[in-house]
Amino acid sequence: MSTKELTNRYGSLASWVYHIDKLIGRSFGDVEYYSERLKNTEGVILEPACGNGRILIPLLEKGLKIEGFDASAEMLSYCEQECKQRSLDGAFRQEMFNTFTSTTPYEAIIIPAGSFQLITDTDEAIEVLKHFKSALKEGGRLIIDLSPLSSLSEAPMLARQWNVDNGMLTLTESRVETSYLKQTTISQLRYEHWDNEKGLVNSEIDLFSLRFWGVKEFELALTAVGFTEITISSNYNYLEEISEETHTLTFEAK
Repeated sequence: MSTKELTNRYGSLASWVYHIDKLIGRSFGDVEYYSERLKNTEGVILEPACGNGRILIPLLEKGLKIEGFDASAEMLSYCEQECKQRSLDGAFRQEMFNTFTSTTPYEAIIIPAGSFQLITDTDEAIEVLKHFKSALKEGGRLIIDLSPLSSLSEAPMLARQWNVDNGMLTLTESRVETSYLKQTTISQLRYEHWDNEKGLVNSEIDLFSLRFWGVKEFELALTAVGFTEITISSNYNYLEEISEETHTLTFEAK
């Protein structure tokens, strides 16, 4: 399997771990923030990279008209399962950032939790922003979360585990590449499924790549594709001024 095929793929074990660790509705401040920012939205909202529906489903439950797409079939299967359990009519499909199709002009497009940073090629990222702009209604909003550029220098070594029926899942993560020139990182993630009786029954290695943006750099990118009204908020507090303590930047653009 090629490096490209291993990168940001969210296969079966990765999706399982994600679904256990980030349950539907689990919030890092983002569920409440997006609920508040979108509460008066009457038109259709799109969430690219919706994953297992951690944010999409709570917004559906609030009566918002929201649809989503994701590149991972495994993640979407969890989203579908969770919607069925709640008797929700969820509209989601398997698509990519750079090739998604619009079903309608959107009132808002939201990308929480830094998912936009999965696009590591700058030219491709700009094209995706253009696509978002063209998919929005006149006056529609694009809301995107990013991690600050300072995160580029942080190289975590991570080991975690989760108990599952008759065994456990483990995740070991290590940074394998940092490019300060391209403002990108690559981490290697090893997922393992251990059975109490059989031992190791499955393993999966993924590469997780991210691109980090400077604040002004991203503001200029939004301006370059046609957005004219841009606000920046810190740590899920609307219009709170960013500082060295900011761990999440939220850009809102019309």
